[in-house]
Amino acid sequence: QVQLVESGGGLVQPGGSLRLSCAASGFTLDDYAIGWFRQAPGKKREGVSSIGSSVGSTYYADSVKGRFTISRDNANNKVFLQMNSLKPEDTGVYYCAAAAVLGLAIREFEYEYWGQGTQVTVSS
Repeated sequence: QVQLVESGGGLVQPGGSLRLSCAASGFTLDDYAIGWFRQAPGKKREGVSSIGSSVGSTYYADSVKGRFTISRDNANNKVFLQMNSLKPEDTGVYYCAAAAVLGLAIREFEYEYWGQGTQVTVSS
């Protein structure tokens, strides 16, 4: 059974950090581009970051550039999103997703597998 499970969310103060993890089971992440998306209350889901199936290709939304870092550990079938200098506007449910494409996938429709999401709340 194909499954993606996110973890690492929580409540953090502005300026703090969190590290999200995305663990895959039922398939091997090596051949998939992985993306992180988020959805704030009352807003559309948006792409945050993605990492390609090939080494070295990454994408970041302008709103998180310089603060978030995406990485993958193919040996353990996991992808991470390190989030630093968090802001209240980073609050939302964060989802990881997998796309069976060569290279990088940026558009939401390219992703076929989705996790259930993990809540990130940035508040003082």
